[in-house]
Amino acid sequence: MVLADAGGNAILLCQITSQSIRDGHAVKLDMADFQSGSLAKPSFIRPNRIFSADEQIVVYRAGHVHRATIDEVIANLIRLLKA
Repeated sequence: MVLADAGGNAILLCQITSQSIRDGHAVKLDMADFQSGSLAKPSFIRPNRIFSADEQIVVYRAGHVHRATIDEVIANLIRLLKA
């Protein structure tokens, strides 16, 4: 999941996995969470797994999620940073 444009050609990303995660930070991602597009199966966004990369590594865009899902990911990330 792209979190932000980090300047230059860099973007800030958050891992998404279809593996069941029970770490307390993961945000479940179902088809209903998408404003447009979709993933092949229900997945988990992992705010505790962020990284930066060159924007050219992005091969395709699966879709856009609703603002409520983005807000939940950001809230979990802020909680992690404040802990």
